[in-house]
Amino acid sequence: MKVTVTYPLRAGRLHLRTALDWDHDLEPVAATATSAVFEVPVVGPSLALKPVIRDGDAVHWAQGPDYVLSAGEPDPDLYPYFFSAQRGRVSNVLRVQSEDGVHAVRIYHPPGYDENTLRRYPVLYMQDGNNLFFPEESFAGDEWKVDETMDRLDGMNAIRKAIVVGVSPSDRTREYTAPGYHAYGRFLVERLKPLLDAHLRTLPGPANAVVMGSSLGGVVALFLAWEYPHIFGRVACLSSTFGYQDDLFQRIATEPRRPLHIYLDSGWPRDNYDATNAMRDLLMYRGWRLGVDLMQFSFPEGLHDEESWAMRSHLPFQYFFGRAWRVSRGED
Repeated sequence: MKVTVTYPLRAGRLHLRTALDWDHDLEPVAATATSAVFEVPVVGPSLALKPVIRDGDAVHWAQGPDYVLSAGEPDPDLYPYFFSAQRGRVSNVLRVQSEDGVHAVRIYHPPGYDENTLRRYPVLYMQDGNNLFFPEESFAGDEWKVDETMDRLDGMNAIRKAIVVGVSPSDRTREYTAPGYHAYGRFLVERLKPLLDAHLRTLPGPANAVVMGSSLGGVVALFLAWEYPHIFGRVACLSSTFGYQDDLFQRIATEPRRPLHIYLDSGWPRDNYDATNAMRDLLMYRGWRLGVDLMQFSFPEGLHDEESWAMRSHLPFQYFFGRAWRVSRGED
């Protein structure tokens, strides 16, 4: 199997070490100042490996858990980091002006973002950003623990790393329902996303832009993807109040189908369970395929609160950023 390791070397050479012999340096078959290509024999169903930098007698191991190759997976591209903490970081609050007010924005940068500057990332835009990262900012002191969950999934080799943008509303009810969500959509598409694309190492295209929210935030997430499918190609809607103050059922029933991948979920019995099932059935009627470009889960006794959403947020994260899921969609 061919493994490509990309890293902005300042000194030394890139090598691989594998579970076949952790003390042996596997030499690259081709190398430049920023990448090295290795031919790796995979004996058995899987093989653990780790990039190293050899600089004279010093050996620097890549941070984080071992990367585990599966014998049947496509040739992987690795972007290691060697000298940084094994966790992501959340930015200070950025205040960005919209036509209706000021939005507080926090950004999660995945582990290694600042060190391996050759890597670019998909971006997840999440609503109710004040509930995502810090309990002192969140509703009733309960946060989604998005940074911890993303770090854990990365440590499991379960997902490709992603940037997460948490956007706090200035007037939640107005911005997350009709007709106010049109102005909010213009803010995200015309103001915030271009600003972040200019300053962050983002990947282009709708397949690399995910929008997500819960409750009314799930409603506005689906509105954003439906209104701007050329911008947001992936959408996750948790416990969404579909049909309360929006026109999404009518639009999805009558307008041309959008090329979206959609995640839906809800708790039962009182967590917008019926509305979510109705949206699922409408989407399937319009041609979405359950388990392919539509994913839906129902959670017995699931509640309408931050703690419940935090516990199940790993599911849409894996659906949109999971290594196997992305490969199956031709995104990696």
